[in-house]
Amino acid sequence: MLRRLIRHLLTTQSSGRKHFPCATLQAIQAVITEGETVHRAEVRLIIEPALAWPELLERQTSRMRAHDLFSQYRIWDTEENCGILVYINLADHQVEIIADRGINCCVLPEEWQEVCQTMTQGFARGDYHEATLRGLRYLNTILQRRFPEQKALQSAPPNQLSDAPIFL
Repeated sequence: MLRRLIRHLLTTQSSGRKHFPCATLQAIQAVITEGETVHRAEVRLIIEPALAWPELLERQTSRMRAHDLFSQYRIWDTEENCGILVYINLADHQVEIIADRGINCCVLPEEWQEVCQTMTQGFARGDYHEATLRGLRYLNTILQRRFPEQKALQSAPPNQLSDAPIFL
């Protein structure tokens, strides 16, 4: 517990911005936008350098925090129940994927885990930019196969969630 507290204290907004500068955030948005042309899911990415004291004192895990953010940002509020949150917690070195029921039934847990591992393995090497993009491209490939865009629909729902990543 003490190690985790120290990690969260030492992981600041500026250290998070160093790993995810504006150019990286723009590249992330472009990959999400590109992916949503080949699948029906709505992907939202949230980066959080560290948890606040209340969450740490409550021993909130990255997974629990991801569920909170999934609700707070209304990622579940899509026409096909196809919202997906990719949550990155820098201090915990964790990537979590929370998917709404309309998409979660189509993707195997192992596939979500592979996306997370793609990112965390790159992060461990200090490669935040490429690891994130590689993970998102892999996610897009999975979603294209499991939840493809239906071109035949005349009135496809508009982009329901912003593709811009959120940096907390």
